[in-house]
Amino acid sequence: MLAQAASSVSGPARRPSPPPAAAPGPEPQGVFGAYLAGRLAANESDAGVAAEALLAALGAEPDEPEILTRAFNAAVMDGRPEAVRLARRLPDSQLAALLLAGTDAQAGRWERAEARIRALPRQGSAQILQPLLLAWTQAGRGGTDTALATLRPFTEGGPLRGVAALHGAMIADVANRPRDAERLIRIAVAEAEEPNMRLTTIAAGILARSGREVDGARLFDAMAVGSDDIAMTAGPAARRAALAGRAVASPVEGMAEAQVALGAALRGQGAPELALILARLAQRLRPGFAPAGILAAESMADERHVAGALAVLEGIPAEDGMAPFVALRRAALLGRLGRGEEAMALLRRLAESHPEAPQPQLAMADMLRRQGRGAEAVGAYGTAIGRLGQPGPADWPLFHARAMAREQAGDWSGAQADLRQALTLAPDQPALLNHLAYGWVERGERLQEARAMLEKAVAARPGDGNIADSLGWALFRLGDVKGAIIWLEKAAELESRNATINDHLGDVYWAAGRHAEARFQWRRALGLDPEPDETGRLEAKMRDGLPAAAAALR
Repeated sequence: MLAQAASSVSGPARRPSPPPAAAPGPEPQGVFGAYLAGRLAANESDAGVAAEALLAALGAEPDEPEILTRAFNAAVMDGRPEAVRLARRLPDSQLAALLLAGTDAQAGRWERAEARIRALPRQGSAQILQPLLLAWTQAGRGGTDTALATLRPFTEGGPLRGVAALHGAMIADVANRPRDAERLIRIAVAEAEEPNMRLTTIAAGILARSGREVDGARLFDAMAVGSDDIAMTAGPAARRAALAGRAVASPVEGMAEAQVALGAALRGQGAPELALILARLAQRLRPGFAPAGILAAESMADERHVAGALAVLEGIPAEDGMAPFVALRRAALLGRLGRGEEAMALLRRLAESHPEAPQPQLAMADMLRRQGRGAEAVGAYGTAIGRLGQPGPADWPLFHARAMAREQAGDWSGAQADLRQALTLAPDQPALLNHLAYGWVERGERLQEARAMLEKAVAARPGDGNIADSLGWALFRLGDVKGAIIWLEKAAELESRNATINDHLGDVYWAAGRHAEARFQWRRALGLDPEPDETGRLEAKMRDGLPAAAAALR
């Protein structure tokens, strides 16, 4: 459903027919210019420019269906008020029906909203969204039992059990039916694959209103553990807010909740344009809804519209419960825009206001490492690790990151110590096994132990070309040229545009006497943007080959 709406924004389209020769208004090339500019901006996911250009084109050609559809879609993506007016002219658009159903719901026209939702086909993303929205429209007209009955087939089993139970719990909660709400929210929590802050906030409030406040507190305790960014929002302020009022206080807000949840899932599946559409629809239903703003910003950032994403996040109030998470995201976007000093200043303020939280220091450390300031990054990682308390299995990435910073600063001994610490937390993590083992192979150390570690890593992640390269390189160092060729050819198939892998394959070909193939691989590596200090070495090998003595030492 929504995929069809999105494809009309960016997919192929017929050229709009020119206006009659005698028609008043701008010259045809002006209409076409605005249309093409808007279409190009839509293809680049630049909703603001697309909306401006396509609305201008529509003003000149108000009856052209292609321009109308594209202008409407762009107006939705950019959050324009014109979208409602245009939606009324698109009776066959499912996206328009969603928007108008929300408009009807906001005006209390629940029967009309329900009719629009019922008319949506149950296919594609609508298979999830349609029953949830239908239940909320039924709740809106006072039919709590009807709404719960609509969701019951889904809550009894199947892949949608968790999300259907969550919305059923919120519907029962809005209707002041605490026992039904508690029963359904427990299903939703049990079905969740991992802790989720939005689910935690909703569930804690429902459980508290059912006399189970301690159970809700345990959910927050689970969210607060570790270095994940979202853990910063699980503090006392969030707990108080969850108990002070309902996270979803009306059927209209429930409709927004459904749209954001589906949008987040679609973004996770690589569909940021659809996610942005749903975020914008949710923002219309619930202005100021931070999860919708965050989803919109992250979807825009996925499409490289970083400045627009930053502007969206800057509109979320500092007193919102999600503000610490938003600040971390703002800092990351500032870094992407080349505004590193502003990002660091924001993170320092966040670290000062949250002195026990590791996340601001971790974000600073990551930024310093990306800037090549390894020694400074090591100190910031140390502060973040010190704020963890007792590290757990989920904290291995912090030690891995500090190992990379230490290696960047020339401290291989310290890097090894961090990698070993990370492996005590996550003994089977392929990235850690690969990093430590490859470090040994490059230095000619502990080659048999490195080989065993790399065989374990490649078994866990057989499609990873970098790990296959490490194993092949270890075999080469051990003198097994035939085995090295097998693994390095596999690595080159998996990561064909990796300069280092092609360089390694060239070396083993040369050692096997396949000199023409070796030079081909080195030439290929030269064309794949190798590190600056590698360029001269590759050129020398292209010219002189790889002497046997040098090959044995590599």
